[in-house]
Amino acid sequence: MAGTGKSTISRTVAQSLKDNGQLGASFFFKRGEGDRGRANRFFTTIASQMIRNVPQIITAVRATIDTIPDISEKQMKDQFEKLILQPCNSIQPGSVGMSTLVLVIDALDECENEEDVKCILNLMSRVQAVKAIHLRIFVTSRPELPIRLGFKRMLEDIHQDIVLHEIVKDTINHDISAFLSDELANIRDENSLGTSWPENKAVQELVLMASPLFIFAATICRFLGDPNWDPQEQLDILLKYSTRSQASKLDQTYLPVLDRLLIGCDDADTATLLEEFRTVVGSIVILEEPLAANSLANLLNLSCRKVNRRLDALRSVLDIPPNLDQPIHLLHLSFRDFLLDPKKQGKYKFWVDEAQAHNYLARQCLQLLGRPGVLKRNLCELDSPGTLRSEIDRNKIQLCLPAEAQYACRYWVHHLVCSKSNELWDHAYTLFKSKFLYWLEAMSLIERVLDGLMMIDLLRNNVSVSFPAITAITV
Repeated sequence: MAGTGKSTISRTVAQSLKDNGQLGASFFFKRGEGDRGRANRFFTTIASQMIRNVPQIITAVRATIDTIPDISEKQMKDQFEKLILQPCNSIQPGSVGMSTLVLVIDALDECENEEDVKCILNLMSRVQAVKAIHLRIFVTSRPELPIRLGFKRMLEDIHQDIVLHEIVKDTINHDISAFLSDELANIRDENSLGTSWPENKAVQELVLMASPLFIFAATICRFLGDPNWDPQEQLDILLKYSTRSQASKLDQTYLPVLDRLLIGCDDADTATLLEEFRTVVGSIVILEEPLAANSLANLLNLSCRKVNRRLDALRSVLDIPPNLDQPIHLLHLSFRDFLLDPKKQGKYKFWVDEAQAHNYLARQCLQLLGRPGVLKRNLCELDSPGTLRSEIDRNKIQLCLPAEAQYACRYWVHHLVCSKSNELWDHAYTLFKSKFLYWLEAMSLIERVLDGLMMIDLLRNNVSVSFPAITAITV
């Protein structure tokens, strides 16, 4: 279940294992954050960490890289066997200080490719073949179908399951109560409230509202602690939602935060605010990689002031750094789930149509790439066409191809395909016809040429038959 505290547990377990010298490696998946949302770098990341934590495998890993220098581009099965399984089996018994090492994998369900999820589970089940050290794997995930099927295919004696929301309710309530008491005490001290704030009855009601979702408890504490509002007024708003028996846990978590945005708005203001919300926040929740506020504003062709205005009241659900050059993150993926839930269409004013949001972002990416000077020949004004990528200063690339342009280069095809609309194919073809080579040059500068080739394949596989000119593109 979303919001039960899986990632917090993973981080705590990983830190505890690290302190005890038993952490082999860790990987925290996160949908919508580039390589963290995909499995492309999963086994290479695990291997690089294991080299540091288990130096006895260095020789074997180095031999693999010398023999197969492009191992990072090979299939996951090859990466697992050559970078993890075989090096671990090369260890001499007794040469490792700790007899048991643990690999921590968080939020496996947030890996974006279901086939990759199945592959990871299948491969990781083979670590029992390692004899020199005792490898254990700690995995957290929602019980999505690929996850359930992956474990079902394993022998029952090689895995043990714990369902967080099925833990004894008294235990969950005790932990949430302890968390709330500590956080509310901090809010009370910071706002010079009386020692009796909040009343014990209110705390117990919040505990019942939150259970079994720790994300609810964390969100309401951020909501109550917002320095722009009075904590007691915020608490009164929250408690009103406890009377809505039909409201889901996520509704009770996020509606108080969102409804607060509409207080004092007339019909015209409400319409404007909701449109801006879907434009800005709707884009944030489907971005493939987080962007900073200024980069997001440039991508959406909005003023940074307008973007910040829409985000200022959402710090309970978004991690918004004070530095405008730092990326904005979702505090929890459940906020994305809440906004995009198809069942909420027509019921909630803040509902975001996912296909339309992708369509909007695809349009903005194409328009950005079509602006004069964004994509052009010799983008970085190099002295020689034979200049190696490694010889080009990264700051120069960033200056010539800022974050929003890099994002548009990498993900315009993704948003176009996810929009499930033919509306923008003409625009895409126009861009290809005039700036295809310049786009490839940009992808080369940001070291994403292989991604570019995959994007072309994706286009060819998804383009409508009514656009034969695009389907004729070859590489």
